Amino acid sequence: MRVEIWTDIACPWCYVGKARFDKALAAFPHRDEVEVVHRSFELDPGRAKGDAQPVITMLTRKYGMSEAQAEAGEDNLGAQAAAEGLDYRTRGRDHGNTFDMHRLLHFAKEQGRQDELIQILYRANFAEERSVFTEGDERLVELAVQAGLDAEAARAVLADPSRYAADVRADEREAAQLGANGVPFFVLDRTYGVSGAQPAEVFTQALTQAWGGRSPLKLVQQGDQGDGAACGPEGCAVPQRG
Repeated sequence: MRVEIWTDIACPWCYVGKARFDKALAAFPHRDEVEVVHRSFELDPGRAKGDAQPVITMLTRKYGMSEAQAEAGEDNLGAQAAAEGLDYRTRGRDHGNTFDMHRLLHFAKEQGRQDELIQILYRANFAEERSVFTEGDERLVELAVQAGLDAEAARAVLADPSRYAADVRADEREAAQLGANGVPFFVLDRTYGVSGAQPAEVFTQALTQAWGGRSPLKLVQQGDQGDGAACGPEGCAVPQRG
């Protein structure tokens, strides 16, 4: 079974939602047969690379809330993260463009290190003092190495804006086609969807339902002709002359 998760590194609910989903997946009896793929979604695609601003400032300007409201929202998110065992800095974080991180995640997927990298990026953005937006490509290279990726290969990806750009845009188009206008957004076997950072119990229910709802393959054949000629472990069927 495949689970696709549309997220953005700048999304705090994606950080919390991944922890809740991971908790449900760890307890799922068929977890070793579940493939998890992280898909790209930018919350602020129009923001220029290098244009970072404090999270509190971004919230007040983008959503028209007061500074006190923005700080209260961050405090609530910090409490939600703590309940999942996650560190979360409620003050002093910044916000910026995540496009290069998404490109790097597509590279990490090819190397089999996507889940490791996304978790490291989340932690770096939400829990660590150093910014993932203002220190340039070398900060992302450092995090890529922590995820088990080659430094020079990661540096080469970041140096070429075209690398994996089409993959990021394809993910974003697909999200729109699926009706995802916010993240996190979970799609299980392209049959079931879960929107938002739901409790772990909801993800457990979704995994169970999706697993049980899989239909066995139905073969199409002509009348009573049976199986057509095919090759298998024992060799290939050879037509006999009449």
